[in-house]
Amino acid sequence: MASQDEEVKLLGFWVSPFVKRVEWALKLKGVEYEYVEEDIFNKSPKLLELNPVLQKVPVLVHDEKVILESFLILEYVDETWKQCPLLPQHPYDRAMARFWAKFAEEVLLESTWMAVCSQGDEKERALKSAIEALEKIEGELKGKEMKYLGGERIGYLDLALGWISYWLPVLEEVGSVKIVDSARFPSTTAWMSNFVEHPAIKHRLPSRDEMVVYYQWRIKETASRIASAPASASPSARKD
Repeated sequence: MASQDEEVKLLGFWVSPFVKRVEWALKLKGVEYEYVEEDIFNKSPKLLELNPVLQKVPVLVHDEKVILESFLILEYVDETWKQCPLLPQHPYDRAMARFWAKFAEEVLLESTWMAVCSQGDEKERALKSAIEALEKIEGELKGKEMKYLGGERIGYLDLALGWISYWLPVLEEVGSVKIVDSARFPSTTAWMSNFVEHPAIKHRLPSRDEMVVYYQWRIKETASRIASAPASASPSARKD
């Protein structure tokens, strides 16, 4: 628990999965914090002051120390508040958790975003890449009778991949694509259900209806930029 004289503040954006993973970690740890909502399309002077390089959320402030980037914040939170450990104890297991977190972010998420924002052959290529990435994650889960990726309790990798359980179905709906097939990915689907039903998670999820409206706008806006951008440019899902 954070002591009463500790300042813990989180700057975020309501629909960002990168912010939510930090919120989930703080909740699991029992850390009290102040949440500050940011408008990422009209960034506040405070956000620009705290994160002048990337100008993104999440931003964690702990006793005047500023920590950036959600994966780094997760590790900081885990090392600062020792209760309810998130990362595995063995160095190999920690390395593998970081690897799959990075893989899901850089391959599955980016391919999914491109698939829902593009058209024609580019959409098909991105969709194929996203499904192949999920196949690799399914292969890691298959045969492991664990409720969560961290074992019998939620850990770092669950938080890192948590967007798959709630954001991915919304993106599938809005972008008219199908990535998660329960028959093809039974282990992933089972984990998704377990994850979103955890009390620390389910009560900290944005409204699905509001997400649909938001991503309809975001995808339309991103698709317009793709159409007018040079062929070598690709949109990033990290604006949130």
